[in-house]
Amino acid sequence: MFKPQHLLTLRAVVRTGSFVVAARDLGYTASAISQQISALEKETGLVLFEREAHGIRATAAAQRLVDLSVPVLAALDDLGHQVHQLATGATGRLRLGSFPTAGVRLVPAALSALTATHPRAQIQLEEGEPEELVAALNDGHLDVALVYEYGLSPQQWPDALAHHHLVREDLVLLRARGSGLSARLAGLSQARWITSREGTAGALSLTRLCAAAGFEAAVAFRSNNYDVVRELVSAGLGVAIVPGLGHAPSDAVEATRLTQRSAFRRVMALHRSENSNPLLGTVIRSLRGAVPAGEPYVHPTRDEHPG
Repeated sequence: MFKPQHLLTLRAVVRTGSFVVAARDLGYTASAISQQISALEKETGLVLFEREAHGIRATAAAQRLVDLSVPVLAALDDLGHQVHQLATGATGRLRLGSFPTAGVRLVPAALSALTATHPRAQIQLEEGEPEELVAALNDGHLDVALVYEYGLSPQQWPDALAHHHLVREDLVLLRARGSGLSARLAGLSQARWITSREGTAGALSLTRLCAAAGFEAAVAFRSNNYDVVRELVSAGLGVAIVPGLGHAPSDAVEATRLTQRSAFRRVMALHRSENSNPLLGTVIRSLRGAVPAGEPYVHPTRDEHPG
């Protein structure tokens, strides 16, 4: 197998007509150049240079070998460039999982920033709830997952996963504007409630918040889509508690931030600690930069215990 460096050396010697000049151009000694040419002649079985009293003369075989090596060396140069691009994250693929709300509020802005600096990167998107995304991470089907936990329903993430905090969301009470319903949780014991599907962290958080206020919530409707929840509230069909990213200002809905210490949701990015994908750090920085600024119920956060 020919060594690329030997072919580069041959090209330099043929071009300059001198071992000494080629050595100077390549940063070698003349002796090292002579040894490389001798090794190439042994590998090929060709006489590449005629040694004369006052110099060397390239043979026809040397000229032909240089011509044949041009596309090979160009391909190797391109390979080196591609490997560098891959190693620095300029190209490559990353598989990103997200729960629906972050998929609407964080992911588009993050990917827009990413493609501006890494236009050749490929991002594959998957959607799911935290337990589904964590399973996909552990199985190696995702590189990064956006997940959440409620203050009243904290999660224990697997030890093998590193986590990066992105957002702390206030929990917000939604009522139809003009409904006359109380803005205090304790005053809503007789209200109809709208929440996420049974068994979810959001539904569990509502149950615990209402229990702390002294009553059991009477749930009338369930949906994991916050657009649907807001429309049900605006139609006067009940009240709801949603996280900050799930709230959108509306003339038909009144929003009040809950003041209980545990009334929050935290969003974070998880990835396997040993994942060496070069795009990983860039994607996480893009997600941090995508956190909405100036929204009253959404607060950027930093890692408490970087993992």
